[in-house]
Amino acid sequence: MSHKKYDHILANIETRIVDLGLGGKIIRLNITNNINEIVDYEIKRGAKTIIAVGNDQTINHVINSIANCQEVPLGIIPIGKENNNIANALGINTEETACEILSARRISCLDVGLANNTYFLSHVSSNNQETILEISQNYSVETTGKGEIKIINLLPYNENLPFKTKINPQDGILELFIKTTTTKKLFFKEVGHSFFQIKKIIIKNKKFPIILDGCRSIKSPVEISLLRKKLNIIVGRNRNF
Repeated sequence: MSHKKYDHILANIETRIVDLGLGGKIIRLNITNNINEIVDYEIKRGAKTIIAVGNDQTINHVINSIANCQEVPLGIIPIGKENNNIANALGINTEETACEILSARRISCLDVGLANNTYFLSHVSSNNQETILEISQNYSVETTGKGEIKIINLLPYNENLPFKTKINPQDGILELFIKTTTTKKLFFKEVGHSFFQIKKIIIKNKKFPIILDGCRSIKSPVEISLLRKKLNIIVGRNRNF
């Protein structure tokens, strides 16, 4: 996180971290930095924890840098009020509480999703129209109407799901939701839901991209699978699992 409008917030975070006795090296990213190279370099130099300061996009990039080094846990400090669904789902709601949570160092080992060669922690989404879902060798679903497809590992903050579904990012299962919207009358829409528990799926859509963690776009076709207990991450008491 390097935008000037956050300088005051970042300064307060740095002060609070020092007050809590959490020393470490601070690196501010810019367009010339490569997150993968920075994280890899710091881990090789003996970093015990990697802290991502930013929003869902920052966290997703750091997860893709750290996922193959499970012994080094990930901590999160969210910045701003928008696009922080991952932090909020982990019980980390503000910069101030994030610092306290880092100090408490409560670690959970979570499953991580893999979309082709890119990791995601929370969910995958795509437009329903012209989408083919290959759930197994013998079973596929084609969706043509308006709506949305979501494949969830860690439930996004404030996401309302049907069927009173409980989602646990430690159970080795992905939840697939297909939401369809049909216009019955003027100003009236009927919403339908389908639900599957899966471990692997292929998504094909030539028209719309596949979105990871609400922030990262990749092209179809995409094979999605789940890696068990792949990421150690520092969480808050009020996480949603």
